[in-house]
Amino acid sequence: MEQRRTYYNTKMQVRLLEALLAKLPSLDAPVRQPATRSKPGRVKHLDAAQTQKLIAGYRGGATVYELGREFGVSRQTVSTILHRHGIEMRMGRLAAEAIDEAVRLYESGWSLARIGDRLGASVGTVRNRLLERGVTMRDSHGRAR
Repeated sequence: MEQRRTYYNTKMQVRLLEALLAKLPSLDAPVRQPATRSKPGRVKHLDAAQTQKLIAGYRGGATVYELGREFGVSRQTVSTILHRHGIEMRMGRLAAEAIDEAVRLYESGWSLARIGDRLGASVGTVRNRLLERGVTMRDSHGRAR
């Protein structure tokens, strides 16, 4: 076995090296500066009037994301403020009547997604509430698991 065989086609290797060299920046090109990142800002505190307006907005149906954008804070901050003031969160909660309806619909053959669309809840929320009620889940073919 000859050792030259591996390096026999040097023209192809030269072309590949030239292509790589063409991709490199020229030595006289200016050096790119790394992107500067903004420093984290200070935490924004809402005064009493803003807090009351935030609570009223949430009770009026606004989401924590909408309120966060409106007041310039994160959704976590909005949630923290609402919890601090004893406001019950709407996140994925279903009323007892809605859970009863979900159980009835699921047992009549409806899918979790269809029930969630009807009740305005996510598939995961519907599934969790059904499991809490002891409902046996079906597989993707409608068979009991």
